[in-house]
Amino acid sequence: MTGYLLRRLLGAIPLVLGIATIVFFVLNLAPGDPASIYAAPTVSAETLEQMRRNMGLDRPVHERYLRWVGSMVQGDFGTSFSRNQPVRDVVVQLLPNTLILSGTALALAFMMGILVGVLQAVRQNSWVDRGLSVATLFFYSMPSFWLAIMLILVFSLYAGAVWNWPLSFPASGMISVDHAFMGPWERFLDRIRHLVLPAASLALVLAAGIARYMRGSLLEVIRQDYIRTARAKGLPEWKVVVKHGMRNAILPIITLLGLYLPLLFSGTVVVETVFGWPGMGKLMVDSIFQRDYPVVLAGAFLFAVMVVLGNLLADLLYSLADPRIRHG
Repeated sequence: MTGYLLRRLLGAIPLVLGIATIVFFVLNLAPGDPASIYAAPTVSAETLEQMRRNMGLDRPVHERYLRWVGSMVQGDFGTSFSRNQPVRDVVVQLLPNTLILSGTALALAFMMGILVGVLQAVRQNSWVDRGLSVATLFFYSMPSFWLAIMLILVFSLYAGAVWNWPLSFPASGMISVDHAFMGPWERFLDRIRHLVLPAASLALVLAAGIARYMRGSLLEVIRQDYIRTARAKGLPEWKVVVKHGMRNAILPIITLLGLYLPLLFSGTVVVETVFGWPGMGKLMVDSIFQRDYPVVLAGAFLFAVMVVLGNLLADLLYSLADPRIRHG
């Protein structure tokens, strides 16, 4: 297992470097440069040229690329053009917020998806199964940004201002304006309330796909001979499904972890922008508009690393769930 992990990690190095290289050259193919956003009638051409020299944009593309790779290997992602501070400091400040959002959404997605899929499988062809199939197909077909806007309208705008519901959720930000004046427990609840809508908009879309996979996988498993043998022994139905059926039906669902991580990280870019969540996704969007190349490159690199590590985690969980699978 150790040798397998080392091979995967070593094989991920050229993959991550290749992704970062593609992003670097695509950014440099875009018209204009970061200094052009400061262009104005009051700014002279000499001043703009000095800005380009200060940013290192006067050097050839291949030289800038080699300098960037050399700095990145040493853990230095450069200085943000728009924030005028080291990119590493910006990432350290905002990356935990994205991990909180994406981790919560991923946990909710798998819990809801597995529960709904199991319920559909044990109630096959019933009105419960048909109703949940329509619901999962609805959410599976829904873009995350549209779902985010609908959640804001229903559970923030109308729930608080129109319907006067006792419980409504904030539409933007990560904390309330009076967060600093709250007690420890109130601060915790305040963060949870701000997390509900962004996490739900990501989790519902992913959970719908997981539920459909879980339903099909469990239906295939419960038709096997060993399931009929377990029932013939007089075991309760819940024990047959949970202990004997889900152990094998869960294997394809674990594989989805590696497949859904890219979708999750791309979804955070949109959802963080819609909800004003201060994370890497919103930072990436703002940096693209501001042509802040060092931040965009660092964000793409980190997202690639997290996807690779997520795929590796899925392989490890697959081995733990099925002892017959061992990587040499």
